Amino acid sequence: MTILKHTKKVSLSDNERIKKDSNFLRGTINEDLDNNLTGGFNPDNIQLIKFHGMYQQDDRDVRLERTYQKLEPLINIMLRCRLPGGVITSKQWLAIHNFSEKYTLYGTIRLTNRQTFQLHGLLKPQLKIAHQLLNKLGLDSIATAGDVNRNVICTVNPMESTIHYQVWKLSKRISEYLLPRSKAYAEIWLNEQKTEFVESEPILGDCYLPRKFKIAIAVPPFNDVDVYANDIGLVAIADNIGNLIGFNVLIGGGLAMTYGDKTTYPRRASEFGYIDAVNILKIIESVITIQRDWGDRSNRKHAKTKYTLVRVGIDTFKQEIENRSGLMFAPVRSYMFTDRGDRFGWSKGINKDYWNLTLFIENGRIFNSSHKLLKHGLAEISKVHSGGFIITTNQNLVISNIHKDKKDIIEALSKEYKLLDDSITLQRKASMACVALPTCPLAMAEAERFLPDFVTKIEHIMCKYNLEKDSIILRVTGCANGCARAMLSEIGLTGRGIGRYNLYLGGDKIGTRIPRLYKENISESEILDILEYTIKLWVKDRNIQESYGDYVVRSGIVKPVLNSEKDFYL
Repeated sequence: MTILKHTKKVSLSDNERIKKDSNFLRGTINEDLDNNLTGGFNPDNIQLIKFHGMYQQDDRDVRLERTYQKLEPLINIMLRCRLPGGVITSKQWLAIHNFSEKYTLYGTIRLTNRQTFQLHGLLKPQLKIAHQLLNKLGLDSIATAGDVNRNVICTVNPMESTIHYQVWKLSKRISEYLLPRSKAYAEIWLNEQKTEFVESEPILGDCYLPRKFKIAIAVPPFNDVDVYANDIGLVAIADNIGNLIGFNVLIGGGLAMTYGDKTTYPRRASEFGYIDAVNILKIIESVITIQRDWGDRSNRKHAKTKYTLVRVGIDTFKQEIENRSGLMFAPVRSYMFTDRGDRFGWSKGINKDYWNLTLFIENGRIFNSSHKLLKHGLAEISKVHSGGFIITTNQNLVISNIHKDKKDIIEALSKEYKLLDDSITLQRKASMACVALPTCPLAMAEAERFLPDFVTKIEHIMCKYNLEKDSIILRVTGCANGCARAMLSEIGLTGRGIGRYNLYLGGDKIGTRIPRLYKENISESEILDILEYTIKLWVKDRNIQESYGDYVVRSGIVKPVLNSEKDFYL
């Protein structure tokens, strides 16, 4: 094993101190839970609870009012479940629904584009109740945040074909294999007795990884997982009868950047080669341990795998993987992506007696409104549905494995609660936003609350130019982080301030190209003017079936990003 060392002495980031002194992620979390004088945790523990799947937040809508009242901010916790491949049973869903109704400030469930759900608005006294419910349901929130491997995502639907099912099973296996070995989660949240033996973390390391780590598995021709955005992307390769035989391995993707720091940039993962399925865990472990040993622990802005890969070079990184794993990469196998959207409506499962129904969930927010009882409708379905649900990487929901005898019942309930809506446009289905305000502490602008009305305005433009049967991949984030994967969209907006965004253009339809900054720090009206002008040109001059993203590159409206580390800021 090779360990790269810095050529000069550097100080470690404070997160490294926190992890080192945490006694394997325990810290003083228990003491903070007993402290009734505040609704939050101390600064070190705010970082440590992330490893347990939680973020401390406050409601920014009432922050100023509470300051005037000389009150602490309305501190609350967001909890994220670990759900490899997004599969959840009806029983689990109903229990989570009931819990969210009783214990959360907002009464909603939020589906994420990493195929899991989040509960926003938990107060500190309710945290153990939440974790103990998850445990009772066979779930947990371990390692859904922090400097570890996050929720493993894969192309849905596991019930659709043999290879989809095999990939989902592998996503669960990878997730379990890379979990922290520490018993801190069980001790703190499940009240299990403290272990007496000396702990260690053989894969993640006793100080865990330098930064978060993400893995995605795509099944061509669908790239719904945005496989190029991940630290490790696996492209499934099948034999002639549709069985999984191996993977093309992609390494070094990541979409976050820091405004004003041109040493940070979004990057698509690089192809390393093909590996047989039976050996894929060895490759994954090797990549994880290289990032553990070589990643930058002094500057968290440069701590992701993509920066390690660029710093040491692809050839060196590849050689080290082969040294550690004892395996050799074979040449990349042929594959092609054609789409990354969800397949809405009814579809047949592997077994001819079973069906799947994919529902559009705008921004992944499960709630009731005056015109759609989405949350109650899904609860009623979960009471009669013997199958389960699958959260998609586009923040939508599949009611999966519906027996043919229940198909009419599920459809009737879906219509009764207006979960099926034929009026939803292709453009709305192709749009996505992160949570942002009021709960995300990093948000600089609105995203989830901004997107619905903004899409309506885009729909008007599309209709004006007879584009109702077309769509443009549109994504909005409240800051420069990659939560809604705006840096792999045809139109990407990243928040700069209230009502102000950077506008990026020129990604492609299938998620293989980074868009380029077109204009910085502009208002919604300026964005709409630019988009109408470029859409008008697209309609006039496009080639047959040419997407908007491909057109703005071909026409010279923006130059393509060919190599992020060299030309993203040109």
